[in-house]
Formats: sequence, structure tokens, C-alpha cells
Amino acid sequence: MAVSVGASKVKSEPNVVPLCDVLLVLLIIFMVITPIVQKGMDVKLPETTADASGVPAGLIVLTLKSDLSVMINQEEVPRHLLAQRLESIYSTRQDKTALIRADARVTYDKVIELLDIARGAGVEIIGIIPELYEEESSTSSQGTL
Repeated sequence: MAVSVGASKVKSEPNVVPLCDVLLVLLIIFMVITPIVQKGMDVKLPETTADASGVPAGLIVLTLKSDLSVMINQEEVPRHLLAQRLESIYSTRQDKTALIRADARVTYDKVIELLDIARGAGVEIIGIIPELYEEESSTSSQGTL
């Protein structure tokens, strides 16, 4: 008689329960951390109310025309009086913000010069209006600012 000794067959199956637990914990951690890690930039948008000239209410808009003359809102100011006029405007204002708009034909260095004049006159926040601006009837002379 042949007696067979009971050979036990051992089945090795991976236990996936701890793996699922670890994955769920990691998923929760990433869900909590993701909103905290997002980086961004705060943007202050100008007010949407405008007067008849299209200038937002209460803001000062400096317009550099193609002949390099400068307008404060709708008032043309001589170049040699520009710094004094801006100082008188901003000496009494709490909001020291100005927007700059330039004709498309004006070179960038002339816009930077206007930025420097405004900054020197006490303007703290300077914004640039990104719309394409061209005068209706303008000459293309490029004098010095």
C-alpha cells in the first residue's frame, strides 16, 4: 500500500488591502494640499463706470499722442508744465494711480520717459492701457519729449 503523505499546497496571493489603504491616504493628502500649493497673482481691475469721454470715473489717464504732446484726461498740458501739473493733482489725492495710453506710432522710450515723469511727480501705481490707440488726425512727427 502506498500511503501518500499529504503535501500541502501553499498558495501565495498578494494582500492588496494595505496597498489600497496607502493609496487612499495619499489621494486624500494630495486633495488637501493641491489648493494650498496653487500660485497666482492678485489683479486689481479698474472700475467699469466711465464718463462721456470714456475715461473711468476718478482715474487720471495720461495720453501720449503721436506728436509727443501729452493730455491729462481730455486736457492738453504743455510738456514743460507736465510734472508740476501732475504734482498739483496728486498732492491732494489719496489714490495715487494713473493710467497711460500712447499712440501706436510712439516709440517705447518716449512712453518710459512719461512713466518716469509721472513717477517723479508722486504717482505710486502706474497702469498701461493695452488697447490700440491711434489719433484720428495726427501728424507723424517724432520730436523729443
